[in-house]
Amino acid sequence: MKKLSPSLVAVKRITSAVPRSNFADRDLDKLARLILDAGGLINPIIVRRTSMDAYEIVDGNLEYYAAARAREIEPLKGETIGAFILEPENEALLLEQLEILRKTAITENAGESETIKEQSITEASVEIQTLEASSSLEQRVTNIEARLEIQIHELKAEHAREKELLAERIQEIENLIAQQLPLLIEAQLANRINEFKAELASKKSTLVDTVQEVEQVTSQPMSLLEALNTQDKSQLKANFEYTKLVNDKIIQRILDEKRDVKPFVSFANVVERIQGLGDKTMIKIIDYWQNTHKL
Repeated sequence: MKKLSPSLVAVKRITSAVPRSNFADRDLDKLARLILDAGGLINPIIVRRTSMDAYEIVDGNLEYYAAARAREIEPLKGETIGAFILEPENEALLLEQLEILRKTAITENAGESETIKEQSITEASVEIQTLEASSSLEQRVTNIEARLEIQIHELKAEHAREKELLAERIQEIENLIAQQLPLLIEAQLANRINEFKAELASKKSTLVDTVQEVEQVTSQPMSLLEALNTQDKSQLKANFEYTKLVNDKIIQRILDEKRDVKPFVSFANVVERIQGLGDKTMIKIIDYWQNTHKL
């Protein structure tokens, strides 16, 4: 016969013929938590195999239901329970041992009952004294709770006041920003306008200097520019018909430049805006104009 030793059996594979209602839920819950804290039962149950992976309780119904409750609380910790499994070769011996243990437990319980009765009387007296002390303690606890509640109300009221003051401060800042923002925007706009005026004045001065330089190069540039800015198609064609420098396409491009809105300001400007009219051609046109339009 092999040496007797407990095995770990899955709780969900065990059944019991004794109803769970035979045991107080309070006792089962307390024992279940002790099983979880200790990591197992100190007293393995005894089971009989009913199939390859199923068992029934022979002894230890309380322990079994406590283990089942432990599995409900924490499934991962309460998966298994320590148990002695009755096998054909040892079942008779184990059952005989179990019967003797049960008889001994019954005798011991009978003797303990008398002792328990005597202890109950003493405990009842102690309990009365304890209740009196407990009543005083409960009163002290009640007083402490009342003081705590008052302090909590005071803290809440203080928090509400601080929140209100913060909201007022935020509103003051928002009002100040609303008053100062238009002034700041106006100052920024004024600075930007002055910068823009200074920039325009600088560009205007540069343009005047450029026009003066062009006027110094030739005595008749304005007359040619005036013609390019004001004459219609037939007039331009008549003025440049014999030069063979300005064809109909270039004349049309000159007319398309919206000269009444943006007139040509220099010969360089004419070259820049009229496609097909280069610097050399422009010089030849100027020479032609000077020769044909002398005062």
